[in-house]
Parts: sequence; structure tokens; C-alpha cells
Amino acid sequence: MTGPVVAPVPLGVAERAVRLGAPLLLLVSVLGRMAATFGISSGLDLVDLRVYSYGAASLGSGGLYTFTYSDLTPDFPLPFTYPPFAAMLMVPLHWVPSFTVLAVLWQLATMAALYGVVRLSLRMLVGEQCSTPGWQRLALVWTAVGVWLEPVRTTLTFGQVNVFLVLGVLLAVTNQRWWVTGGLVGLLAGVKLTPAITGLYLLGRRNVRAAVFSAAAFAGTVVLSFVLVPSEARTYFFDVGTDASRVGPVGSAINQSLRGALSRLLGHDVGTGPAWLVAVAVAGAIAALAWWRLDRSDRLGQLLVVQLLGLLASPISWSHHWVWFVPVALWLVHGPLGRTLASRVLATVLLVVLAADVISLMLALQPSIWDFSRPFALAVTGTVYPALAGAVLLLMVRGDTERRTAPPPAARVRELSPQPAAR
Repeated sequence: MTGPVVAPVPLGVAERAVRLGAPLLLLVSVLGRMAATFGISSGLDLVDLRVYSYGAASLGSGGLYTFTYSDLTPDFPLPFTYPPFAAMLMVPLHWVPSFTVLAVLWQLATMAALYGVVRLSLRMLVGEQCSTPGWQRLALVWTAVGVWLEPVRTTLTFGQVNVFLVLGVLLAVTNQRWWVTGGLVGLLAGVKLTPAITGLYLLGRRNVRAAVFSAAAFAGTVVLSFVLVPSEARTYFFDVGTDASRVGPVGSAINQSLRGALSRLLGHDVGTGPAWLVAVAVAGAIAALAWWRLDRSDRLGQLLVVQLLGLLASPISWSHHWVWFVPVALWLVHGPLGRTLASRVLATVLLVVLAADVISLMLALQPSIWDFSRPFALAVTGTVYPALAGAVLLLMVRGDTERRTAPPPAARVRELSPQPAAR
């Protein structure tokens, strides 16, 4: 005999608003982004996507690394700067008959990937409880906000690949199979060298098999390149691959690496000289100390330590490479220090800087993309991303003394999850 039928408790107005508000906010954000794409004259430029598509079309001709695109960038003809393996994967982009169609699909896919970045970051913070309705709605809100933060917005404007790379790294490190983890990291490094820094995270987590396999997978992409396109492979790995000046203007404000910041402060390209070596050594020491101070259960925090160090130490870290600031914001707000004043203040500063698009202002005020010298105030302001990264790492260093005041992740999950209605 079945029990009495219990009528469902009707949702309150506030709860209905929250449930509907998060998806609606994301929809408005996506539509707003697409409106910007079609509503301004440069919205469909997506110059980096053009380089991917047109450059990859020359693969096998021997001209991949002599190709440049300058129709929309006369000041700096854009070369193809990724390894040959990346060009192999990008060849299908040229098969799309209309660049407008390709641009729309790319932007929609990028925003979908951003949602994946947010979901996986939250999973690393709170575990499987991120699948509860409260956390799912929160992921939608963060995605809607993230679309308009400078690194993501610039990635969308240029048609860049950065969000896909961050998603790939998060998929790799959250997978339980060492060979999947290592294989993904190695393949991502074959597309663009920067994800290779994730190997340090794997070693730090004592996942030696995954780290070794990532190196083997990357080596496989190199061997495949030499087998299929030997001329381009030789050119990349023995010539252009280590030339930072070929990638772009090192001193421009859009380069937010330590090398770029120091070059603007000192008025000349510091290269890999003493100033850069000292700065990288200091950043490395702070990152190592931050790793040691973080609890081993804080997997996202440890991953961010490694990724921020990679962005700081790289010769070129364009502002759109700093998509990792989205998981950083999530860690600051929802991580183990999320209730502390320092973390809240830093999260607020980070989000305000990213939303205000300080980098675009610096680009508008700099004399040219090639000049290093500029007024001291502009030079200092042009260090904003390395400064924020350093502040995050220093917060992690002193994290153990503050963690006592922060509630455990499970408590924060309960706060965000809908509570059963009283009967």
C-alpha cells in the first residue's frame, strides 16, 4: 500500500528568481558578447583565429613559418608561432567555407569551454558537491561574469586558444587515470608549449608516472611532426621556436610577463639577463613556499601556484594568456581562505582590475607597441598582472595562519545548496 501523496512545496519568489536568474544572466552575457561581435566594425576580425586558419592551410608547403597575416594588423604582420603539431590540428579550420561562421562557432565554443573551466575549478575546490543545484547556478553566474573579464574578453576578440588550453589542463589533472592525465598534458604542450609547466604540478603531487608520460606524449607530437612535415619541424625546433621577438613586441603593455614588466620599468628589453634571472628566482622561491604552505588537499591552489609561476617566468605572457585568473578568482572567493579579509579584498581588486580592462588603457596610452620607454606611472601600472599574481602567491604563503578562520568546504557547500523547506 502506497503512502499519501505529498504535494510539492511551492518555490518562494526569491528562490524562483535565483533559479531563473543564473541561466538568464548567462544567456544575456552570451548574447551581449555576440552582439558586440556583430555590432562593431572590428568584431569579426579575430586576427589570431585567421592566423590559425590561414597559416595551417600552408602546412606541408614549407611556408608555415614564413607565413604572416597583415591585412588587419599592418603594424605587426602576425606569424604562425605554434608547433607544427598545432597546425596539424588546426587544418580543419580552413575547411569551414565562411570565416564568419567559423568566428561564431569559435566564440560560442570558447564560452562553453569557460563554463567547463568554472565547473572543474569548483570541483577541485569542493569535490562532487559542486553538482548540487546551488553550485551549478553559481557556475553559471561565474561564467556570465567571466566572459567580460579582460583575459577572456581579449581571447574572444582575438579568437585565441587560451580557454581551451586551460580547460584541457583542468580535465587532465582531475582525471584519475595517470595515462590520461599525462597524455593530455603532453598533447596540450604539443599544441602550445606553455601547458608543459603542468608537469611540475604532477611531480609536486608525486604523480611521477603521469609526469613521465606527459613528456613522452609531447615527444610523440615532435616525432610525428618530423615524420609528416619535416621541413616545418626543423624550422620550428631549431630556429624560430625560441625567438621571443618573433612572437611579438616584448615591451608592449599586453605582455604581462616579468620580462615585459621589467623591460617597461627599465626602458629596454632586459632579455634573459640578470634583472630577469633575479626576478624569476624570487618568483620561484615565493611559489615554492606557497606550495609548501598550502594544504595538500587544496589541489586547485597548488595548480594555480604552478600556472602563475609559468606565466611570470615566460618571456611572453600576453594578457589573454592570463585566463588562469578566472580559477584564481574562484579560489580567492570559494577556497580555504575565502572567508578571510585578505582574500576578499584581493578578490575584489582582481575582479575590478580585470573588469575595468586596465590593459587596454595601457595599450591606448603607450607610445607604440615597439617602444619600451614610457612615463614611470604608466610603467608601474603596466605591471598589474604580475603584481596581482605575486599578491596571490604571498597570500598563499601566509595562508596557514588564516585558514583557521575559514569554514571547511563542506560548510560553504551547505550554505550555497538549497535547503529543504520547513513542513
